[in-house]
Amino acid sequence: MRYLPQCLTLTLTILGLTSFFPVTSSRADTATSFGSGDSLDSIEIPVPLPQTDTPGICSNYIEPVIGNILERPELSHGKWAISVQTLGGANIYSLNPDSYMVPASNIKLLVTAAALQKLNPDGQIRATSIGDWIKVTNLRSDNAYANVLLRYLGGTQSVQQALTGLGIDANGYRLRDGSGLSRNNLATPRTLVSTLRAMFHARGNDVFSASLPIAGISGTLKNRLRHTTAEGMVRAKTGTLRGVRALSGYIDNSQYGTLVFSIITNQPINQSSKSVVQAIDEIVLRLSVLTKCQ
Repeated sequence: MRYLPQCLTLTLTILGLTSFFPVTSSRADTATSFGSGDSLDSIEIPVPLPQTDTPGICSNYIEPVIGNILERPELSHGKWAISVQTLGGANIYSLNPDSYMVPASNIKLLVTAAALQKLNPDGQIRATSIGDWIKVTNLRSDNAYANVLLRYLGGTQSVQQALTGLGIDANGYRLRDGSGLSRNNLATPRTLVSTLRAMFHARGNDVFSASLPIAGISGTLKNRLRHTTAEGMVRAKTGTLRGVRALSGYIDNSQYGTLVFSIITNQPINQSSKSVVQAIDEIVLRLSVLTKCQ
């Protein structure tokens, strides 16, 4: 039997059999975005997560494990949309993957991916190399940099053209600005995952990857997932608006290689950001230790 650290004992019904997974008391500090304003990706407060001894989870159990997290009463009033795939496109987990969601700063993934298809990273914007401009846009989630980049690209139609060239369905997103501050931006988790998968091998993939925050180490993820099995193993873009939390990126998994994921939740604006971000981080933590079933 595998043991899963959680705040409550999991009760899973698999093929009519109920298994009980004991809890663990291990806790560590990570962090969450918090505040009353919009796009506050870099403002953080501590939240607890299990420590580095989190054991593996057979992929057959990932659906009830994530379901158990999302069924907590404090998370029940909002909408969740999730897509998790292998780099080759095999589905690992999905929940409303084609739902239009307000993605907040995750929209920057689309803009920076498009920029790297149309612009030379060694070119310049305001005496800064485009490669460095993209790094600031994603790593620090800088809204001004993102909006300038979109204008420099020539607007939303130019982004759509570049993304279509990567095989991204234009019906999977609606782009209204480069930063993600507009609530008229929409994207599906499947679209963000498709973009991330395409960018893994596309032109500018090295700049794109280097621009993403690393869990527990850099950027807007510097204080999240610290002292867990996911530290240093996750590169992902955060997204924060009132009532919106998002995280999309890559997970280095020992058995599946690179997993590509997008988690977006649109919650009531008075919902506790701490509980929402903790839930996102718990999902990512469990994906980081996902194992192939024997």
